[in-house]
Parts: sequence; C-alpha cells; structure tokens
Amino acid sequence: MEQQQRKIRRSKSESAKPESDKSLALQSEWKEKVIQIRRVTKVVKGGKKLSFRSVVVVGNTKGQVGIGIGKSNEVIGAIQKGVATARKNLIDVPIFKTTIPHQIIGRANSGKVILKPAGPGTGIIAGGAARAVLELAGIENILCKSLGSDSPLNVARATIDALKNLRRFSEVAEMRGLSVKEMLN
Repeated sequence: MEQQQRKIRRSKSESAKPESDKSLALQSEWKEKVIQIRRVTKVVKGGKKLSFRSVVVVGNTKGQVGIGIGKSNEVIGAIQKGVATARKNLIDVPIFKTTIPHQIIGRANSGKVILKPAGPGTGIIAGGAARAVLELAGIENILCKSLGSDSPLNVARATIDALKNLRRFSEVAEMRGLSVKEMLN
C-alpha cells in the first residue's frame, strides 16, 4: 500500500517539473547534424515499399561524438531514430590544445580518412561528412583528407574510427615506462 502511494507521489512530483526545462538543457549541450537523407525502396510482392534512411552525427563539442543511422517511413522518424542511435554510440576524443595529439588513418569499408594535427588558426580543413564529425567533436584546427569511397556514411565512419584510435600522450608514455616530459623531449 505504501509503495503505491510513493509511486503516486513520485509521479506527481515528476509531472510538476516543466518539460521544457529538461528539453532545453539537453538541446543546449548536444548538437546534431544530418549528414545524409536517402529515399530507399524495398521490392515486395505487392510492388515497391518506400522508406527513408538518415545518417546523423551527434556531439557536444567537448570531446564526445557519435554517429547513427535511422530508417523510417517518414523523414522526421528516420532522423529521430538516427539521433537515438548516435547517442548510444558516443566515443571520447582526446583533444590536445585545439587539435588532435598525432596523425592517424581511419578506415571503414572502402572509405579511408587521414587526419593530421594543425597549428592554431588553421581551422577545420575537411569536407562534407568528415567536417561535420570533427566540428561536433570539438576539434578546432585539423587537416583531413578523404581517400577511397565518396559515400558520406563511409567517410563519417572512417573519421569516427580514426578519432576512436587516437591515444593521449600520457597513455603512450605509461606504455613506454617514461614520464610525459621524457617522451616529448
């Protein structure tokens, strides 16, 4: 009996909080960009069934970024599913000053991306899907070259792969049994 009363009290107190405040807090920290929306068809017995596929990148511009794919009969539904998937697949990106710690190559299917650290004031020299991923990760100065596939999905996945495989100076120094100062000198 007491448990039911507690549940009722809890639900009343939760409903008293304005929903708009919660959504504003989530919206301000996380940004999302739609990279691609495609109309796809599936051939079934009765003809062709139309649906939409969206590729979405979500990031907080503070070192966390994720990519997601959503499919639905409507564009809005596909984007919402893509955002939900992207939030589940977040990765942490090691940012050194305003760039990445070292050069790296990322691969996904036939897509290949080379990321190079850049000096202050360079900006993000990248195209399309790679630019969206790097901006939402919070990297301000970087050079990027996309090789292989032109598909925005493959380029975005390759960029995420490269960012996932980056290592901090402290991790490498620990593996080598040195201090960070000894390693960098």
